[in-house]
Amino acid sequence: MASSSVTYFSWKNTLIAITTICILSSSSCSASPAPTKVNPRPRPFKKIYAFGDSFTDTGNTRSATGPSGFGHVSNPPYGTTFFHRPTNRYSDGRLVIDFIAESLSLPYLKPYRSIMSNATDAAHGVNFAVAGSTAIEHQFFVKNNLSLAITPQSIQTQLLWFDKFLESQGCKVAGAACKAAAFDDTLFWVGEIGVNDYAYTIGSGIPGDTIQQLGISRVTSFLQALLKKGAKYVVVQGLPLSGCLPLAMTLAPEDDRDGIGCVKSANNQTYSHNLVLQAKLQQLRTQFPHAVITYADYWNAYFTVMKNPNQYGFKESFKACCGTGDPYNFEVFAVCGTPSASACPSPSQYINWDGVHLTEAMYKVLTDMFLNGKATHPPFSYLLDMKLRHG
Repeated sequence: MASSSVTYFSWKNTLIAITTICILSSSSCSASPAPTKVNPRPRPFKKIYAFGDSFTDTGNTRSATGPSGFGHVSNPPYGTTFFHRPTNRYSDGRLVIDFIAESLSLPYLKPYRSIMSNATDAAHGVNFAVAGSTAIEHQFFVKNNLSLAITPQSIQTQLLWFDKFLESQGCKVAGAACKAAAFDDTLFWVGEIGVNDYAYTIGSGIPGDTIQQLGISRVTSFLQALLKKGAKYVVVQGLPLSGCLPLAMTLAPEDDRDGIGCVKSANNQTYSHNLVLQAKLQQLRTQFPHAVITYADYWNAYFTVMKNPNQYGFKESFKACCGTGDPYNFEVFAVCGTPSASACPSPSQYINWDGVHLTEAMYKVLTDMFLNGKATHPPFSYLLDMKLRHG
């Protein structure tokens, strides 16, 4: 890892929510109509269970123990574009997971912490993602005096929440009836998880290679647990192009840049992580041949947009829409949602929303690339075909 990445991630407290978006996709693909009669398009999945960090979180951080994440997400102008009010989503509107739910003709997922007392809200799935979550367990950071104000939830916490949720539904995972009810018609969306692990440990003396090894090991164990329980259709997002976020651009030295003008050390780090993750996913496919495991290439999808933003309707690639300060409209002490910050009049022309998270417009572009483009491996259409074929 380049030494300049120490500068990039040195502000650990501000990176509470820099992890992934739960971004993956689902599509409204359907079976072919009968020759003599047009049938309604079948709904491929009845529910979605989502996991991840702030890129996928639809409200768990607000009600979870710990800080509320990056920025004042409960204050305007968060949510201004679509919901017209803050919904504890880290954007001006919908996230990738919201667009995926729409494509599957399902309601937006409720956060786990809000449905604990109302099981009817979970009929079409649950979102377990928490902004600030890590892949490595929280105790690791405490042990190394790196806990700071980090959200204590990790991907292991989300797995525990999932188990408790299944129990609350009267579902014993070992039973065949439970597996049929909880897993057969369910899409598991595992959003980006791991960027915070790097963020919280840079400058600590813990090598980046160690974080990569531990982080991917934890994610692999998490996926194995889901697959052993009975998950059949799983989408796993890679880490994002984090070096293009205004936070990274602000904190990194100017000589730490790549060919598209982003922070080279940060992008190289997440790219390397993704290569190892993909190799682990291939091993899981061999271990669980009856499951469909799709990789959502968040890094390259984002990179494709950055190479030619105008093609996707974006006029501003680096500045945050909501914030204050030069040159990227971002200051760590005046983030979106605080009195000194303001939002741009046209968020849809911006890739970045608040310095760390993306605009609804960018999330929509990325979702389209996941659902209909070449950013998923195997293609998301293959996952849908397999689901419709096997029921």
